[in-house]
Amino acid sequence: MNEYILSILKDIMAIDSPSGYTKEVIQYCQNEAKNLGFQTKLTQKGNLQVFVEGQDNYTIGFCGHVDTLGLMVRSIKEDGTLAFTNVGGPIIPTLDGEYCRIITRDHQVYTGTILSNSPAAHVYKDSKDKERSCDTMHIRIDEMVKTKADVQKLGINNGDYIAIDPKTTITDSGFIKSRFLDDKMSVAILFGVLKHLSQNQIKPQHNLYFMISTFEEVGHGSSYIDSQVDELIAVDMGCIGEDLACKEYDVSICAKDSSGPYDYDMTSTFISLAKEHQLQYAVDIYPFYSSDVSAALRGGQNIKGALIGPGVHASHGMERTHIQAVENTYQLILAYINKGENHG
Repeated sequence: MNEYILSILKDIMAIDSPSGYTKEVIQYCQNEAKNLGFQTKLTQKGNLQVFVEGQDNYTIGFCGHVDTLGLMVRSIKEDGTLAFTNVGGPIIPTLDGEYCRIITRDHQVYTGTILSNSPAAHVYKDSKDKERSCDTMHIRIDEMVKTKADVQKLGINNGDYIAIDPKTTITDSGFIKSRFLDDKMSVAILFGVLKHLSQNQIKPQHNLYFMISTFEEVGHGSSYIDSQVDELIAVDMGCIGEDLACKEYDVSICAKDSSGPYDYDMTSTFISLAKEHQLQYAVDIYPFYSSDVSAALRGGQNIKGALIGPGVHASHGMERTHIQAVENTYQLILAYINKGENHG
């Protein structure tokens, strides 16, 4: 199953999808779900819903987001470079020197490089210590443009999306490193679960509802979900760092983030299942984090909610996880689906 999960990851990583520009990747996901034999539906905001019929009327939801961090053209400078604004919360200094693609409204795509406004050590005294922010950086376009008018002739305009090259790499030692593992890694894991259900012709105890959301990075991804959902599990990256237990090999179980604590019983069940199935796991609190479950609860959804996901290092920068975290997350989801608990 890991081979399938990684193949899905490679495919969706190759499709640019900053928040608000997700039609192509959602179409890929919808086609894949249909190929696996599941009913699908698109919401007005572009989220993908996948339904799996169960044996009773209780519905467990799982959500992962396919939108990523990105940039947008703020203005065209007189010298033919682009000023930009961020979409979501990328760590801006990590973008210095990264390749990107400028996507126009008429679907032309141009390549470029994200650079500091002091990009050359042999020219600028402050090249090494200049602040890296949206206001002190620019996009260098890989076309023969010398003026603002030259850029406009290409069809590039204010408000065009700029997608950042994820540089996806999978090492022989099992590390998966790429931008936007948050949260395309989890989306690939959810497809692994769907494939398992499909190829084994499993009819679960409870109805299952899978949501692939498109605006999580800007805060309202799953603010709307289907009314039949009784509980929702966000499958999103686990954080690694100061005062946290999670590692790149673990499935993270989040007890509380910036939006508050997650459902006590659901979180406790995930911990018990991780122990029972001898999975590598960690329980943590994330002070600078919110999830699609947070968005659903803030949107007024009458649900219980939990958050799990693979441990990811260097979130919103050059991220990395390990195949062990993928496997542990996948197995915990299956254990939760199969737990046979009477929700009553």
